[in-house]
Amino acid sequence: MGNKDSFGRTLIFVLITCLVCSVIVAGAAVGLRPLQLDNKQLYKQTKILEASGLLTQENKSKEAIQSTYQKHVTAKLLDLKTGEFVEGDAVNFDQRLAALSSDTSIKPANDVAKINRRANQTVVYLVKDDAGKTDTVVLEMRGSGLWSMMYAFVGLSTDLNTVKSVIYYDQGETPGLGGEVENPAWKAKWVGKQLFNNNGEIAIKVVKGGAKTGDIHGVDGLSGATLTAQGVEKTFTFWLGEEGFGPFINKYRNGGL
Repeated sequence: MGNKDSFGRTLIFVLITCLVCSVIVAGAAVGLRPLQLDNKQLYKQTKILEASGLLTQENKSKEAIQSTYQKHVTAKLLDLKTGEFVEGDAVNFDQRLAALSSDTSIKPANDVAKINRRANQTVVYLVKDDAGKTDTVVLEMRGSGLWSMMYAFVGLSTDLNTVKSVIYYDQGETPGLGGEVENPAWKAKWVGKQLFNNNGEIAIKVVKGGAKTGDIHGVDGLSGATLTAQGVEKTFTFWLGEEGFGPFINKYRNGGL
């Protein structure tokens, strides 16, 4: 009888302990949620500033990043089908979440980037210089690599043709191979490249073995990561096309912003 009582007490103790721990964990998750969202927003702002050329060693503190972002960056919601800016909460818009619902997204007819679904809207970041004039436009792109969906911010001059930066901020490619999309040396190879040729056709390409000297459309490939490099090129092909930013670029290219 004593053994049964001991087992029962032990079981009750375990159940109570589990219940208390569950309450503590749930409470911690809820309590930390605002901090997690704040950190996520800060990380995003940091990458947008990097894509804009406004992130320096001197302004990497949280306060400096938030201040610089508020001063220079305006987030605007874009209807991808029309290429027009629309009213809405651009600050809190979640493109990934919108792409999950058939009500707020489409399945692309030519899904070369293998994204499965594309949200009907996205956010464009207009970055102003100290005089208040827009000098950089940051677009968000995503596409499949070898192992993962790769997410990037692409900084463009206001001609919407000249690349200022390509910043991959979320990817799961092989470190030392496809993961080199985050290598500063490779990112630097994009600066000054032209997305379109003189006929307005998509011309940017990632060249296996290296682009020729003077090739304004070619970017050196990634050694040992051919499929990741192909994924990068296909990402640009899709997002610069009619089902991506094509309508927006056609409407506002050459300083129309």
